[in-house]
Amino acid sequence: MLVQALPDITSDIYTEAPASLQWVGMEAIAVPISMEQASGKLMQMSAKANVFVSLDSPETKGIHMSRLHLVINKLDDLTLEQNNINDLLDQMVDSQSGISGQAKIELSFDLLLKKSALLSGESGYQSYPVVMRAEKNAREYNYAFEITIPYSSTCPCSASLTRQLYANAINTTFADSTIDKADLLTWVQSQQGSVATPHSQRSYAYIHLSTGDAAWPELSSLILQLEAVIGTPVQTAVKRSDEQEFARLNANNLMFCEDAARRIKQHLQQMANVKDYWFKVEHQESLHAHNAVVIDRKNSDQKI
Repeated sequence: MLVQALPDITSDIYTEAPASLQWVGMEAIAVPISMEQASGKLMQMSAKANVFVSLDSPETKGIHMSRLHLVINKLDDLTLEQNNINDLLDQMVDSQSGISGQAKIELSFDLLLKKSALLSGESGYQSYPVVMRAEKNAREYNYAFEITIPYSSTCPCSASLTRQLYANAINTTFADSTIDKADLLTWVQSQQGSVATPHSQRSYAYIHLSTGDAAWPELSSLILQLEAVIGTPVQTAVKRSDEQEFARLNANNLMFCEDAARRIKQHLQQMANVKDYWFKVEHQESLHAHNAVVIDRKNSDQKI
C-alpha cells in the first residue's frame, strides 16, 4: 500500500504577503527545570517557557513550531546553566532549516529557598518569582533576569512621631520629678504602655538585570545578598523569640523607600557582570491607600 507523505503547508506554500517577522513562537509551555544552588544541591522546579525565533525569510508561510517545542522539552534532561541554554538557542535556530537567524527563550518560575528563623532555629521556605530571558542573534548571546524580593519596612517619620507620643505619655503618667524604675517598667509592659506604634508595610524590590553574554549571577546567593543589604527580609516559620527579634530589627532599620533603593543601587553597581539594571522599590503603605515607589536604572538611554 502506498503511504502518502503528510502535507507540510509551512514549507510547501508561500505566503500571499511576503514580509519578515521579528519573533514568532509559543508562550506558556510547561517545562521542568533543574538548577544547582550555591550549596551544590540540585533544585527541581516547574516553569513556563516562551520560545521564539525570527522569521527572516519573507516568502515562508510560517515557522516550524513543533520543532521549537521538542527543543525546549530537552530542559527535562538538563540543568539550567548558561552553556545548556546557549545550546538550546542554537538548536532552535538550526531546527528552522535556514529561515531563522535569531532565537529567544523566556523562563518564568518560583525559586524556592529554605530560610532559617532569626533566633529559634526553626526554618521554612520562601518563594521568589524569577524570569530569565535568553536571546541569540547573529553576533552574541544576551541574558537578562528579573527577581522579586519581599521585605519589611518601617517608616522613620512614623517612628519619630510614636516616640514623641511615648515621651508625652510618660510625662503625663509620671508627673513627679523622679520616677520609680519598677513602676515605669510595669507601666511600659501594661496595656496602658501601648501608646502608639509606627506604621510598617510589606515592601517589594523588583529587580531586572542585564548581563549580556557575561557569566550568570548565582540567583540564590544574589537574593540572600540583597536581603542582607535591605536588612529586614520577610520571615517564614517563627516563634515568639523570632517575632520579637524581627520587631527589634525593624526598629533599628527604619527606612523610607529612598533608603532601600540606595542600598540596592549601591550593591548592583558593584556587580561587575551586570551591564545594565532597572529596579523598582515599592512600599505598600499601611497609612495611605497608595504606595511609595522609587524607580532607578544604570543606563537611562537603553532598554533592558
